[in-house]
Amino acid sequence: MKIKIWKKEQGEKSIHTLIATLEKHKSSVNALALSTDDSVLYSGACDRSIIVWEKDSGGDKMVVSGALRGHTKAILCLCVVDDLVVSGSADKTVRIWKKGIGKSYSCLAVLEGHNGPVKCLTASFSNSNSNSNSNSNDFGCGNSYVVYSGSLDCDIKVWKIWVP
Repeated sequence: MKIKIWKKEQGEKSIHTLIATLEKHKSSVNALALSTDDSVLYSGACDRSIIVWEKDSGGDKMVVSGALRGHTKAILCLCVVDDLVVSGSADKTVRIWKKGIGKSYSCLAVLEGHNGPVKCLTASFSNSNSNSNSNSNDFGCGNSYVVYSGSLDCDIKVWKIWVP
């Protein structure tokens, strides 16, 4: 399936120009998320994969740099916070992916607990710390995040995660 990228031309009229068409998924694309620096686009689809698109060295084109696989059903939603990608799926799970060195990614966690497909996500950095006497936990330095997931089971879950 295709992802189309449009550019809004400056001026009084709302003119949009098609600048790129991205094709890699084998089925319908359900979710898109953009990295905070606008250099990486993540697309999730019914084919159970998340495709990672990065700007080429010239910055003009988006090229496939990898794929994240692990969900057993369609990807329904995505969000990005810092160097984490969070995915929700029809398999009723939320997965936390961390960008590593180069173009590698690893799945840090599979969050289970919904009784229906996960349809929406958001996440944020959390500066709260359960141990008020320290700036780190017992495992050493790292970051804390809060992930919110909404599902067709009519529940919204709040997940607190620690990323070393």
